[in-house]
Amino acid sequence: MKSFEYVRVAVAVPELKVADPLFNVKVIASMVKTAAEDKKAKVILFPELSLTGYTCGDLFNQKTLIKGAENALEILLDETAKLDILTAVGMPVRADNQLFNCLLLISRGKILGVVPKTYIPNYNEFYERRWFSPAGSRISDDIVICGHKVPFGEHLLFRDALSSLCIGVDVCEDLWVNIPPSSYHTMYGANLILNPSASNETVGKIDYRRDLVRVQSAKCSTAYAYSSAGQTESTTDLVFSGHSMIAENGEILSENRFADSSDIIYGDIDIGKLTNDRARCNTYMSIQERLSYRYVDFELGFSDNDHIERKIEPRPFVPADSEERNKRCKEILNIQSTGLYQRLRKIGAKKAIIGISGGLDSTLALLVTVEAFKKLKLPMSGIVAITMPGFGTSSRTYNNALVLMKELGVTTLEISIKEACVQHFKDIGHNIDIHDITYENAQARERTQILMDVANKENGIVVGTGDLSELALGWATYNGDHMSMYGVNSSIPKTLVKYIVKWYAEEETTGEIQKALLDVFDTPVSPELLPPDKDGNISQYTEKSVGSYDLNDFFLYNVVRNGFEPAKIYFLARKAFKEEFTDEIILETLKKFYKRFFTQQFKRSCMPDGVKVGSVSLSPRGDWRMPSDASYELWLEQLNNME
Repeated sequence: MKSFEYVRVAVAVPELKVADPLFNVKVIASMVKTAAEDKKAKVILFPELSLTGYTCGDLFNQKTLIKGAENALEILLDETAKLDILTAVGMPVRADNQLFNCLLLISRGKILGVVPKTYIPNYNEFYERRWFSPAGSRISDDIVICGHKVPFGEHLLFRDALSSLCIGVDVCEDLWVNIPPSSYHTMYGANLILNPSASNETVGKIDYRRDLVRVQSAKCSTAYAYSSAGQTESTTDLVFSGHSMIAENGEILSENRFADSSDIIYGDIDIGKLTNDRARCNTYMSIQERLSYRYVDFELGFSDNDHIERKIEPRPFVPADSEERNKRCKEILNIQSTGLYQRLRKIGAKKAIIGISGGLDSTLALLVTVEAFKKLKLPMSGIVAITMPGFGTSSRTYNNALVLMKELGVTTLEISIKEACVQHFKDIGHNIDIHDITYENAQARERTQILMDVANKENGIVVGTGDLSELALGWATYNGDHMSMYGVNSSIPKTLVKYIVKWYAEEETTGEIQKALLDVFDTPVSPELLPPDKDGNISQYTEKSVGSYDLNDFFLYNVVRNGFEPAKIYFLARKAFKEEFTDEIILETLKKFYKRFFTQQFKRSCMPDGVKVGSVSLSPRGDWRMPSDASYELWLEQLNNME
């Protein structure tokens, strides 16, 4: 199977005996074998000074312990020589008449390099300068260990010859300083940082430590693996929890703490995503200081995609956790309403005109407008809400529109578009019984004309209702609902619109308005441009034409935000939606998405102003600049080869 640049990283916290390298190496070797053979991990990290234990104190000055650690390393090299995994293990190393706290990276029985700790803490409970020297005091660039001459230094990066994986090292305190070494490592190519640590537990420290790892991974657009000393370290004065974490670009993928015995966590990091994120950010390589780095090459390769266990969120725009989702919805509505509030305030308009269909998008736009008027301290009567029944309007959406307008206290107008459209069909010679694109779009443009003319009459602005998903798919009538004077939903995807409406209903309303909002949440998505069925129900469903919005929003996020290739998006979608859609439906919907996304760019090239609220926006003045006549054949060719 084609590689999609995933690497499985393991972070291990072994049970150990302080100052007993031979016992410790047996545990470590066993854990390496488990990670490599059972879990197919490619990289495994152990805590700081894990071959000896971190809490040896003045025993670090004993040659017996140092020699014992080197003997244990020989055993580890032999035990892991046939395993396809890179092992990072901590031990004290004597060099240049000094003792260094080091992380050794080994692969296939060879030592790739030795990285000494850059910053040595000597405050509070830490007393490391008594035994160890900082990396800056070294003299040699190479040292001999276990009879082999190996690279030695703080500016070593380890590159996989079979992939784009590049590994750098922070050692414990290195992360806690104002400019961690990894900040430079990543600018010189590292996309995975390994941090062996021995961070003891005090009240509240876990949150700060987690934030250090998470934020550093985000600032550097990197993956960050962190392994801290476990409970079996000496408890003479301190307690260690074995806090282990794997983060990727600001997200904690896996985490553990206070494991009862030797424990391993795993995370499948996406090197391709990190590479794309860095390339998108043109300030990433603003290097102020030139450093001399050495690169050590080894052969490892990416993980087999068949073994990827990374959780793929099927709805990337919508937080899965309800508490986080509600928090996000509240913040988004505040951003939307602030954008509209500032636009109205700065142009001196005291009226907002909005078309209300009883569907999701117009409902959200109405709620945003209400909140903006609250900020402006203007009466709700300044919101002119117009319902415009047409040939496809159902009683369900019509009644919900009336309830919402009445309960919110806005000025309500009802203007049927039927007679105007009938006259228009006569004028252009269109048969009203032919329900084609002309039949549909004439209704959308008639509604927009009404809104624009009322805005002129009232000296107000038309608030647009179209959402991000519709812009991506071109599911909007050009110069119809495609156009407004300010688009408050322009960067809100359809899958998220639903939940904002639901949140507002449950948290901000009661009674009839709450009931109507929840019914809007449950109403199928439809433009209602075709006549209802014989029972007066909606007969036209958008998702029958463009495919599931769950799928389309998933595609949109991974195309625009992550820059993934079609084959990778298809692979991810199959994993994310394996219980919801067949492979055939996913593939056909993805093909349709690419065709529509490319051919409908002309609508996005002239879209009105609208507030950006998330990481994905299609504004031609902001995040997205694309030719309107680009070919999609290269993308479809890749998908056609998937069949």
